[in-house]
Amino acid sequence: MYAILDIETTGGKYNEEGITEIAIYQFDGHKVTDQFISLVNPEREIQPFVVNLTGINSNMLKNAPKFYEVAKRIVEITEDCILVAHNSDFDYRILKTEFKRLGFPFKRKTLCTVQLSQQLIPDMESYSLGKLTRALGIPVSDRHRANGDAMATVKLFKMLLNKDTDKTIIKNAVKIEQKSKLASNLKDIIEELPSDTGVYYIHDANGNIIYIGKSNNIRKRITQHFTNKNSKSKKIQVQVAAVTYEKTGSELVALLKESEEIKANKPILNRALKRNQFTQGLYSFRDDKGYINLRVSHIKTNEKPITTFTNRKSGTSFINRMVETYELCNKLCGQEKSETSCFDYGIKACHGACVNEESPESYNKRANVVIEKNSYDNKDMILIDRGRDIEEKSVILIEDGIFRGIGFFDLNHQINNREILESLITPMQNNRDTQHIIQSYMRRNKRLKIIELQKQ
Repeated sequence: MYAILDIETTGGKYNEEGITEIAIYQFDGHKVTDQFISLVNPEREIQPFVVNLTGINSNMLKNAPKFYEVAKRIVEITEDCILVAHNSDFDYRILKTEFKRLGFPFKRKTLCTVQLSQQLIPDMESYSLGKLTRALGIPVSDRHRANGDAMATVKLFKMLLNKDTDKTIIKNAVKIEQKSKLASNLKDIIEELPSDTGVYYIHDANGNIIYIGKSNNIRKRITQHFTNKNSKSKKIQVQVAAVTYEKTGSELVALLKESEEIKANKPILNRALKRNQFTQGLYSFRDDKGYINLRVSHIKTNEKPITTFTNRKSGTSFINRMVETYELCNKLCGQEKSETSCFDYGIKACHGACVNEESPESYNKRANVVIEKNSYDNKDMILIDRGRDIEEKSVILIEDGIFRGIGFFDLNHQINNREILESLITPMQNNRDTQHIIQSYMRRNKRLKIIELQKQ
């Protein structure tokens, strides 16, 4: 659990500042679960430059509660939480100073979104909250007021959690939580989980990730892990101390995150991803008469397939659909071996490419549509799918035929702007696994929105 906060102060000498406004959002990694926002009477003068910056003046604070009147609420909302702030050293120092004046210690673990942003979003022009959120397309209202800046930090932190493919933030959070309370029983863990699409992480008592999986119903899948009797499930049941998750909305994003993060974290209970989850590929060649032939065959090490399939049956089923949809010839697609015409020619379902009645130019137009639709070689494009909630979409970026990464956007993001689009993307590895995942998902999901981008 996190307490994401922002504090406005009077300004002045080091450790003599007082709080004028505070906003705290309790955040569970997915949504805000509690909040506290209040002006505070600092019982001291506000520096003129601070009044100009924040708009908060002494008259506004005359009837505001003094710090001792809000201290209990601050303790309650931050208890067992990691404090998160943009330049957390400042906010944490100010809070400790105020509590010290009351004669009480205040101790919390902290995370700084400036440092996290520098690690996870390198090469930004500036890491000030205003310039960073603007560059990332994060809307901010009431800049330099505690509530506006705290909410902007919530949105920034949510983006940083998504970009943290090594899961360092979550692993450390689990480690801290497990030290502060006894490990929950399995039923309690299940009750905290959503019935949504996403990736889940099973942790041991030290916060280490021991298993990563993906599901269209996270709660149902974890319930299966906790009740099944196979060897892997029994190991999970013995070692589990916590389960964290990331909702993705999109099954494609979940598949890509699972593949990437298993490789990055190498959890001990994940079987190594099979070197070839796909054994068959679609290939094309021109015969001596100039006709494009399509073939499904075993993956060739020296030739890149148009698309890939998990097994022969899947590849054959695909070819049969393409023959029917685009009126291709079964013989030229390797589905029939015949010295003369194919069977469909006899029932007038083939245009006669197999006996040279249809010209290569005419036939190849339709064959090329199949190749074009099922390959993203050399293309710049984005795939748009469901988001984590109704106001959001997920986006997968492909540049020059190379998978670049995933991200999320809402209506405030201008994804046609290439710079903003690239800032939203969490970079990921392009490899044969990701190509297979993307291509097979594109074949299966006709509602997936595909937008081709102009070449840079």
